[in-house]
Amino acid sequence: MLDDWVVISVLAACALVLVYQGIAIVLALQMPRLDRPAPTGSRRYPKITAIVAARNEELDLPGCLDGLIAQDYPDLEIIVVDGGSSDGTREVALARAPRVRLIDEPPLPDGWVGKNWACRTGAHAATGEWLLFTDADMSYDPTVVRAAYEWGERERSDLVTLASRIEMGSFWERLVMPMYTQMVLTYFRAPRVNRDSSNAAMANGQFLMARRDAYERVGGHDAIRDAVLEDVRLAQEFRRAGLRLRVAWAPDLLSTRMYRDRHELFEGLLRNMHGTRFSAGREAGFLLGLIGFFWLPLGVLPFGLWNGSLPLIVVGGFLWIALFAKHAGFARATKGSALYGLLFPAAVGFYVVLVSVSLVQGLRRRPVLWKGRRYPLAP
Repeated sequence: MLDDWVVISVLAACALVLVYQGIAIVLALQMPRLDRPAPTGSRRYPKITAIVAARNEELDLPGCLDGLIAQDYPDLEIIVVDGGSSDGTREVALARAPRVRLIDEPPLPDGWVGKNWACRTGAHAATGEWLLFTDADMSYDPTVVRAAYEWGERERSDLVTLASRIEMGSFWERLVMPMYTQMVLTYFRAPRVNRDSSNAAMANGQFLMARRDAYERVGGHDAIRDAVLEDVRLAQEFRRAGLRLRVAWAPDLLSTRMYRDRHELFEGLLRNMHGTRFSAGREAGFLLGLIGFFWLPLGVLPFGLWNGSLPLIVVGGFLWIALFAKHAGFARATKGSALYGLLFPAAVGFYVVLVSVSLVQGLRRRPVLWKGRRYPLAP
């Protein structure tokens, strides 16, 4: 028989795990959802400039630009900033002139991340009252720009950002991405961003729309020139300036396939792990959290069976049901199969490896690699 203090300690840890796991569910239920708006009337709409930073995007860019051209928003300017592409990116944009304006990115200055420099270049050429920064791998419903603008106006927001539906094609995408959604929800406390009294701040660079005067007030991309996670940093600048942020999930209006194979998936998530601002303590804490909140709870049931402890058997069995049901639910919510949610221990293993690699590379001061460019870690 186990000592009482051992049983009580394990039960207390299980309660903590259940609270943590429940946070993701609560946040998901609180996340506002943006749907298709009603048909437009005779109201006036300000000019919006959509800025697409593109570097070697000839495969994805045609669908992105055609989706923007098809928008029902009455006054939409479209700018593509080419970052020295070596494929057919420029030709894709030029083929859609004059509806699409192509700008060649000037030489990248020291201290700038390529996407930030491209966004800054596009913003300086834009003539819209609102600026929409969006990625080349996006697919758009024809009403998404108008829906985002109208919602932002109703909320009197200075920055509106939408979370897209993630399209998953390969086994690894279906295994890993539902858990990625959970971690973004909990780490950034995404729905709390919509509370003006909260200090939570995040944005999704796939679809980030800002009032031009508010964007210029915070210094634009000049203020975050060295940030690999530029969307989050820009949202933090807006929050610090006392401006209003709004974030919503828009699965019927916006979709993307973020990564197309396991290598691209690993490299992309590795880039997002710490950007250029590495913290060994944060990475180690993240690693311990993955193990402690996702793997170790699965050991309570066999531990209770081995020692004949009824309380641990009951609680351990409940943990198994709760954890697998939760991850199956998130897999379904992201339009995947619940079966992939049942494989969540393998998904945790993927992230354990990912964080471990990030930790080692950070300790060795390895630069961040993205789109063929190298970005050194901040001192």
